[in-house]
Amino acid sequence: MSKTPNGYEVIQLFEQLAPKHLAMEGDKIGLQVGTLNKPIQTVMIALDVLEEVVDEAIEKDVDLIIAHHPPIFRPLKQIITDEVQGRILEKCIKHDIAIYAAHTNLDIANGGVNDWLAEALELENVEILVPTYEDKLKKLVVYVPETHAVAVREALGNAGAGHIGNYSHCTFNSRGLGTFLPQEGTNPFIGEAGKLEQVEEVRIETIFPASLQKKVIASMLKAHPYEEVAYDVYPIENKGKVFGLGRIGRLKEEMTLEQFAEYVKKAFEVKNVRVVGNLNDIVKKVAVIGGDGNKYISHAKFSGADVYVTGDLYYHVAHDAMMMGLNVVDPGHNVEKVMKQGVARYLHEKFAKQKFNTKVYVSEVNTDPFTFV
Repeated sequence: MSKTPNGYEVIQLFEQLAPKHLAMEGDKIGLQVGTLNKPIQTVMIALDVLEEVVDEAIEKDVDLIIAHHPPIFRPLKQIITDEVQGRILEKCIKHDIAIYAAHTNLDIANGGVNDWLAEALELENVEILVPTYEDKLKKLVVYVPETHAVAVREALGNAGAGHIGNYSHCTFNSRGLGTFLPQEGTNPFIGEAGKLEQVEEVRIETIFPASLQKKVIASMLKAHPYEEVAYDVYPIENKGKVFGLGRIGRLKEEMTLEQFAEYVKKAFEVKNVRVVGNLNDIVKKVAVIGGDGNKYISHAKFSGADVYVTGDLYYHVAHDAMMMGLNVVDPGHNVEKVMKQGVARYLHEKFAKQKFNTKVYVSEVNTDPFTFV
């Protein structure tokens, strides 16, 4: 039977894709308008929250807008409802539309904006261009009576512990003798108060990403039969999963810079691009960052890219690229619109698994402020 989730349930699913801890420092992400403490029957995905987008949301009876660009990025000094920004907020509040922003966390997320851009360009052997965050690994050691070892191992694996490469539910197990003396007022699973007990136990060892510690520990405690569970958590030096901005990969077939510029226009459905470099240069290795990627041209060059695809290229940064011999194609900031279909696909899949009856719309408003004439 299907059900209508509340806003917290929707965002909890969404943040499995783009957790907040991935965001760059100071980024304005999360709930910006309204409340999540309500049923969510309709979600709309938008790149920008303009007044036309809010009008579209009102027409579609939307409960929650998930946007890439935060509508409130700088602190507001006043809200004047006969000005555009004030009207946007007024309309959202009057029509009970919540706005949730996922910006650089969605850029950085594996399977997020920059991966969708790389997929649109059909890049192969894709890697992260600018590492920004490593999810450190920790080790958990827990002592379990043999009767419950299987249940605890399963709970740990299902919570995300024990992933090594393409293997899951990895643990090491050793058997031994556990002893304990239940004190007065205890209610031991095994034994009785005031009597020293000896129990055949299994020492289970596994690793987990630090970001999952609360979930892993909670799942382990729930499956464990003891009133007081003996376990240890400690950091390890093994390299954890790396996240970052941008992607770099290879084209299926090399082409000239001029041909690649046309390829980019088709891939991102834009009419024009700006190009820096010799149009006859051959390109094979491509770096891409959605949005404004000016500060990362050196990363693209030093990673061996033949061409760098990014938006909002500054005049003097273009000169810098020329001097370092890096070709650049600028299709504009608005190509991040790939996030609308990407997030919609993700939520459709998650909602189906959870049997949520929430509708997901993709905003049809063109929010690109530029017109080429």
